[in-house]
Amino acid sequence: MIKYCDLKKINDRYEPQLTEAITRGAQSGWYIRGKECEEFEKNFAAYCGCKHCIGTGNGLDALTIILKAYCEMGIMQPGDEVIVPANTYIATILSIIQSGLKPILCEPDRESCNIDPALIEKAITVRTRAIMPVHLYGRVAPMDEINAIADRHSLKVIEDSAQAHGALYHGKRTGSLGDAAAFSFYPGKNLGALGDGGAITTNDTALAQTARAIANYGSHTKYIHIYKGVNSRLDEIQAAALSVKLQHLDTDNERRREIAHKYLCEIKNPLVTLPLADSEENHVYHIFAIRTAQRDKLQQHLLEQGIETLIHYPVPPHRQNALCEHSHLSLPITESIHAEVLSLPCHQAMNDDEVKKIVDAVNSFKP
Repeated sequence: MIKYCDLKKINDRYEPQLTEAITRGAQSGWYIRGKECEEFEKNFAAYCGCKHCIGTGNGLDALTIILKAYCEMGIMQPGDEVIVPANTYIATILSIIQSGLKPILCEPDRESCNIDPALIEKAITVRTRAIMPVHLYGRVAPMDEINAIADRHSLKVIEDSAQAHGALYHGKRTGSLGDAAAFSFYPGKNLGALGDGGAITTNDTALAQTARAIANYGSHTKYIHIYKGVNSRLDEIQAAALSVKLQHLDTDNERRREIAHKYLCEIKNPLVTLPLADSEENHVYHIFAIRTAQRDKLQQHLLEQGIETLIHYPVPPHRQNALCEHSHLSLPITESIHAEVLSLPCHQAMNDDEVKKIVDAVNSFKP
């Protein structure tokens, strides 16, 4: 069986450095807000091209803390609106709701699956305070157009970079393309921890200071609390592991691009729509998502050929019970993507034989 994401196989590639880093963290006697996290934050900020990085417990917290910080700074207030792609993972939308703000769901471009800038401006009202683009599947959203819209309307731009670690856009990395960005280090990400983890990156010093305090119970100084904060901090052992993996991220992303290129060139089944080709640097292929009206049959066919696939995502956010207040919305592009999308294995530990097997299996599909 070719697993969709073989985490053991992926992590074995970082040995013995990974075990050494974990052991160093475990034996340090200091497990929260110590030297390992400080070192990772410094290196990840530099990698992204930002002044500041704040480690958090997970990616959802990173997004939520950014928004809470803007509220504490008086830039946003309860009931204000944040424009967000309709076809994202639910966490993006939950961060807005959990901050007391209102998500405004915007349809994506049908080809790229990223938010459609042509529709963003139509969604802006007097209550709009931010745009939250998602670099879906690892492809950078059209940030020039998004930032231009934000500038015209004095809006903040908050990148959801959970799937796009290391992607470049006109020579700048995700995490530095807006006012702030949130990353997830969930184990299956391009830069994945050995458990949950996340980070905020920004060049805004006031935002960084406020966010760091909010993530630490609302406190800069122990037992002195200036905000109604939360407990969301990247622990030392996860930071140590991420520091090892960060050294390999560009090489890992390049291998993902090589696999994606083979898929794009060699999958020829007319029943399958391949993702839009993009410039080499613009996409890190966290997910290689194909589309077909025969999605369930193709998934079963591939399983019978010994190939595990996943669906990102089977139910769009506005059709989830948790977001029933949005169920009245008509979002046909989003709904068609969620009904047709199927994710093929695409990660740095795959070999060429596995890639060929997947290509041949997709090409042999006939419902």
